[in-house]
Parts: sequence; C-alpha cells; structure tokens
Amino acid sequence: MKIEIHSDAAQATAAAAEHLACCLTEPGARTLMVAGGNSPLQLYQAIAERRLSLTHLHIFALDEYVGVPASEPRTTANLLRRVVAEAWSIPAPQYHAVSSEEREALASVQPHERKLAALGGLDVLVLGLGVNCHLGFNEPGSAPDSVGRIVDLEATSTEANRAWFNGDYAPARGVTVGLKTILAARKILILAYGKSKAVPAQRMIEGPQGVVCPAAWLQSHPDTRAYLDEAAARLLSARGASHSE
Repeated sequence: MKIEIHSDAAQATAAAAEHLACCLTEPGARTLMVAGGNSPLQLYQAIAERRLSLTHLHIFALDEYVGVPASEPRTTANLLRRVVAEAWSIPAPQYHAVSSEEREALASVQPHERKLAALGGLDVLVLGLGVNCHLGFNEPGSAPDSVGRIVDLEATSTEANRAWFNGDYAPARGVTVGLKTILAARKILILAYGKSKAVPAQRMIEGPQGVVCPAAWLQSHPDTRAYLDEAAARLLSARGASHSE
C-alpha cells in the first residue's frame, strides 16, 4: 500500500484524480467499481471536469442501501448514475448497479459480480474508508473471501446512513460486493478525509490484518494507494506516512 498525505481534502482529491485519470485511460482498462459517500464525490467531479473520453468503461456500483425506495435520488444507484455515468458520458447499458428494494437486493448482487467477472474482472476500484473500517458494506467480521450478500450494519454505519438521508431513512442493512471481489481488483484507490477517519486510517495502515478491520486487508494488496488529508493522518507513525504538498 502506498500512502499519500496531503494538506487538505482538496489537495488529496487532486492527486487522486491525476492517478485515477491515468488508470482509466491505460490500454486495456475496461471496468471501474465506484463507492458512494461524501469523500469520493469530489473525485468523480474532478474526473468529469477533465472531459476524458471514457465511453469504453463499464461502471459498477460497489454497494447499496437496503429498504430504500428505488425512486429515492440518494440511493447509491441513482447517485452514481448522475455523478459518474451521466457526468462522464458513459453509455447507459454500461452502468451496472444493485437494487435497493428489499425483495430484489440479494437477487441482484451475485449476478452483479458475475457480470464483472465476465468482463475480465475488476481493473480499478475507488473506495471510501468507513469509520468502523468497513469497505463497501463489508462490516467488521467480514472474511477476505466473502462474496456479494446482504449485511446487517453496525450502529456507526446506520447513523452515517441516517445523516446521509437527512433523517428520512436510517437503513440498518446494506447489500455489498464481497471482499473477494474487492481484493481481486487490479488497482485500488481509497480516500480518507477528516478527523473522524483518523482512527480507522491508522488501523487500516498500521494495525494488524484481520476481520475486525476489513480495510487492513488492503495492506497486502499489490497496487493500493491511500489518499489522506492531515486530519485523517494525524495518528500515523512516521514509518507509515509519506507527505505530499
């Protein structure tokens, strides 16, 4: 894992955008999986502003809230359709998401993973870091060989969901691509901004690998880059940090 620490989130996002743009325009790059959440949104906007030709890409959503109406604009599927697929001019058939509807969520996620495999696997993955070290909705306790499934969320995730929906919904379950698919990605970018991410960032980068901190499995991944601002990096030891300005 390569760690980049920048003075603020804007600088970290600019660096991540430079790297992501290179990844997406490399010969052979075909598939990108993207997370929702606040931190990655700045990155997606930065890519849109570059006006790259990305019509060759298939875009896959990482996860989804369960029990939220599909018509709700703040579902992951609808959000990523707007800020990634439409903003980057991706052809509609090349955007792939899972369902938020209770009866359809589980039935949609494993075909989602199979569709990705049929395209040759995952080339690039963009992640945010959860306050409890989750990746997607792979909560603490998730094994590195876990597959797509519905997950009961921890209280910290449910409260984050409540904030995302401004109290209109507080989803206690999510549907997610498994860690097996995440860790098989050829290139991974993970973003962690703000003081609330200081503890999980330290655990991800310097803590032991194990199911209590799913993000720590990224330590063994051959091509992961973590982009942190100073607030998120404040607990890292000098041996784990590489500063950039």
